[in-house]
Amino acid sequence: LQVDLWQPSSPLHIVEGTVADVRVPRNTTQILLPFLQQANIQYTILISDLQQAIENQTGGRSHRNRRSLSAYNYEVYHSLEEIEDWMHYLNRTYSDLVHMFSVGKSYEGRPLYVLKLGKRSRPYKKAVWIDCGIHAREWIGPAFCQWFVKEALQTYQTDPDMRKMLTQLYFYIMPVFNVDGYHFSWTHDRFWRKTRSKNMRFHCHGVDANRNWKVKWCDEGASLHPCDDTYCGPFPESEPEVKAVAHFLRKHRKQIKAYLSFHAYAQMLLYPYSYKYATIPNFNCVESAAYNAVNALQSAYGVRYRYGPASSTLYVSSGSSMDWAYKNGIPYAFAFELRDTGHFGFLLPETLIKPTCTETMLAVKNITLHLLKKCH
Repeated sequence: LQVDLWQPSSPLHIVEGTVADVRVPRNTTQILLPFLQQANIQYTILISDLQQAIENQTGGRSHRNRRSLSAYNYEVYHSLEEIEDWMHYLNRTYSDLVHMFSVGKSYEGRPLYVLKLGKRSRPYKKAVWIDCGIHAREWIGPAFCQWFVKEALQTYQTDPDMRKMLTQLYFYIMPVFNVDGYHFSWTHDRFWRKTRSKNMRFHCHGVDANRNWKVKWCDEGASLHPCDDTYCGPFPESEPEVKAVAHFLRKHRKQIKAYLSFHAYAQMLLYPYSYKYATIPNFNCVESAAYNAVNALQSAYGVRYRYGPASSTLYVSSGSSMDWAYKNGIPYAFAFELRDTGHFGFLLPETLIKPTCTETMLAVKNITLHLLKKCH
């Protein structure tokens, strides 16, 4: 039975008493359901027609005015090409607050764009790194990165908190980390997760870009098999995307005080460690930042996020960007798992982009202001 595991990401994490979300081809449900009944495993069908749900998300694109950049719609999902056009547009239009640059090239040769956001108020400023879309199918991630930039630019004049953030800090924002995979999820396979590098021996594509970092690489929670969703790659930083970002973060490690990575789905705010059950040295500061951020997020729509060390809150995984950032001297490293908890899974409807981004924005501002307040 070929199933696509949505949650957790690896079969190793499926244990008695936990929930697993799987996607199955239409013709295999007749085999799977009797099998589950026999084994006395309870199940619920969350989405009965996945194709329809996909079409609801990406169909009917042409009549929407997506090309006009001045009236850019932040409440729909955008293709890679649209996101890149939007970045170029902001770079031209808001040259006082936005600087766009590339940290390298992807496996397929696409530029890896980052937006540097902030007032050039003094030569040296601390910075916050934000990336979205390490996993291609988690479309709400890139949607949030774009939302964050929009909010920063639109409220900079009117919101004292935002003004303080952009005056005292720089934000490095990478709206789409895994550009090849994201493009592929629009053109070929909506549920593609990995990068698109080729494996000659197995004819499988891609590496899990969140298992490819040089921190307890390919240990628990990562797979050595190239065809698996959690394949760690042939060696750490084998993926040009990971290598480029790691190089940039290493170069700016003294400046960057927070690393925030956006994923979906689970409604969690996670901090290190991911690869082991252990308490980080600055636990008190990070824990209180997470606690306050989750409360701020809940204040918008009552959505409750779980928070805690990734290993015990979600599952153990090695080679993650968050652990790597923390190990490389970035004191605040967080991974957000955005909405929802499985009802829509990776197909979060466009109507939920606004509430998801609005509440997440509160959490990110909270963490950022916490950062400026010196925690001991």
